Amino acid sequence: IENLMGKYRKLGIGMKEPVWREQSSMWSLGDYNSLCKLLENIEDKVQKRYRRKLQFLLCVMSDKHQGYKCLKWIAETKVGIVTQCCLSGIANEGKDQYLTNLALKINAKIGGSNVELINRLPHFEGEGHVMFIGADVNHPASRDINSPSIAAVVATVNWPAANRYAARVCAQGHRVEKILNFGRICYELVSYYDRLNKVRPEKIVVFRDGVSESQFHMVLTEELQDLKSVFSDANYFPTITIIVAQKRHQTRFFPVGPKDGIQNGNVFPGTVVDTKVVHPFEFDFYLCSHYGSLGTSKPTHYHVLWDEHKFNSDDLQKLIYDMCFTFARCTKPVSLVPPVYYADLS
Repeated sequence: IENLMGKYRKLGIGMKEPVWREQSSMWSLGDYNSLCKLLENIEDKVQKRYRRKLQFLLCVMSDKHQGYKCLKWIAETKVGIVTQCCLSGIANEGKDQYLTNLALKINAKIGGSNVELINRLPHFEGEGHVMFIGADVNHPASRDINSPSIAAVVATVNWPAANRYAARVCAQGHRVEKILNFGRICYELVSYYDRLNKVRPEKIVVFRDGVSESQFHMVLTEELQDLKSVFSDANYFPTITIIVAQKRHQTRFFPVGPKDGIQNGNVFPGTVVDTKVVHPFEFDFYLCSHYGSLGTSKPTHYHVLWDEHKFNSDDLQKLIYDMCFTFARCTKPVSLVPPVYYADLS
């Protein structure tokens, strides 16, 4: 706790002493009833003593435990507490980078802003509000033939910073890649944006993850049409762009000479390839936005399926690269545009 408070002081954030401390054995993590009772008791005690709801719960664990998933499930769906877990051995070593990562995650979870760009995002310098949406479907393991697939859709709720997100998660049919009720889910997020900002976004950019080239037609004819239909029924007509982000490919790029890349042989972060190895006439490009410190960097392949904003290549590539700096859990640019990253994490 002292280490974490010290790190927050260095970051310019005031973290006070915990309002409540509760010790428990690790075995309680594996027992649903006991863990549920423990979390509810903590919340009741805090509410009775301070007459306010518990803001945040830090769970310091002695070692990794399978009950971690159970803790997250109960805390976030049944009790309604935001939690952060960490291992006591590593946390007590006081390593600066570990404490920084922990502080970033906690600040983001309780609604804080970790990163904000100095300059406005390119191409959207006008007055209208812009929303970025990330969509992904997570499928069960290959041998699991019964569990549903989980569709996650996230969207930015602040403009022009575009670094805070709201999320919607829905179960759907086993291994169904199409996001069912995609239009309704997106309109819920637009309505939430409207409640916060008193205005609906005029422009929407959708980043879709997890679809192969054979499924592009489905995204355009089913998901996009569902989105436009729901918006039209609500008398809402924003301009829409749909971009697919693909990481599952075997394309790699290498610098021509030692001075054309970083020391370990990877290309510089921000490297774009949009000629020679891309589609001859469609709008696609590869962007290696992250710093590949280990192994060989894998670029992300972005494919524009629908564009009502009339992006040129330079504007869109810079927009995505700039957004890669706004991921809340990292101090450097990440390899995937944040809306897709958050959808995948959801």
